[in-house]
Amino acid sequence: MAIYHLPTGTYGTRAALAVRGGSFRDKRHFAASAVLVRHPKGDLLIDAGFGAGVAAHVAMLPRFMRAPYEVGRTVHEQLDDSGYDRSRLLGVLLTHSHWDHTSGLDDLPGTPIWMNRDERQYAAATPDGKVFRQVSRGHPIHEYGFADEPYLAFGSRHDVYGDGAVVVVPAGGHTTGSVIVFVTLPSSLRYAFIGDLTWQIDGIRRRVERPWLLSRLADSDRGRLRQDLLRMIALDGLMQIVPAHDLGCYDGIPLLTPEAAARSH
Repeated sequence: MAIYHLPTGTYGTRAALAVRGGSFRDKRHFAASAVLVRHPKGDLLIDAGFGAGVAAHVAMLPRFMRAPYEVGRTVHEQLDDSGYDRSRLLGVLLTHSHWDHTSGLDDLPGTPIWMNRDERQYAAATPDGKVFRQVSRGHPIHEYGFADEPYLAFGSRHDVYGDGAVVVVPAGGHTTGSVIVFVTLPSSLRYAFIGDLTWQIDGIRRRVERPWLLSRLADSDRGRLRQDLLRMIALDGLMQIVPAHDLGCYDGIPLLTPEAAARSH
C-alpha cells in the first residue's frame, strides 16, 4: 500500500481571503491536486484536480469566484505517462463536489465517482454543483453510506477496504456531504485529507476559521464546520493533516513515477 501526490495546477488568492487574520500582502498558491491511494484490493483517487477543460470550467463560475490559475499535467496525463495500470482504479473518492476537486473527471471517462447521498444531493441541486454536473456525465456513481461506529473523534465512518487503511468520515460543514479521508500506511504513517474544512493549514495551527464573509459564501453549515475543525485541531501532531489547497502540506508524499507505477502492477 502507498500514496502518491498528483499535482494538477494552482490558483492564486490572498491569505486574508483564505484564513481569518491573514494578510492581503501574503499571496497564496492554492493547490489543485489529487492523491492516488494504492491498495492490494484496488486503488482510489482522492479528488481529481484540474482537467484539460479547466478554462471552460472556470468560465462557468460567477465572476467573483474566478482567480488567476496555472495548469499542470492532468491526473489522466500523469497516470498514463507513468504507465499506471488503469484497470486497478476503483474510482475517484471526492472530498466534495466543487469545481476545483472535480474538473479532472472530464478526462477520466467511465471511472466511477464515489460520493455519499448528502453530497450527491448537494451536487445535483445547488449552483456550486454546475461544473460537477457537466463533468460527471457518463460516470457511474458509487454511493456509499456510513456505519454508526466511532472513528477517532467522529461518530460514524465508512471503512473502504474493511481493514482500517482508508476510512471516510462525514464532515458536512463546507458542503452538506463533505468528508475527511483518513489513510494509514503499513509503516504507521497516517494522513488526514480534510478537503476544504480549512483551505490552509493555518486554520489548524492557528485555530481559526475562514474570514466571516468568505465562510458565509462558501460554507453550508458554519456551526458544524467549527465542530469538525476543532476535532481535527485535537488530532494535529498525531498525523499529517492535508487541507486540499495547501501545497506545502503535500510535502513528503511522493509523485507518481514510472518506477512507482510499476510497483503497483
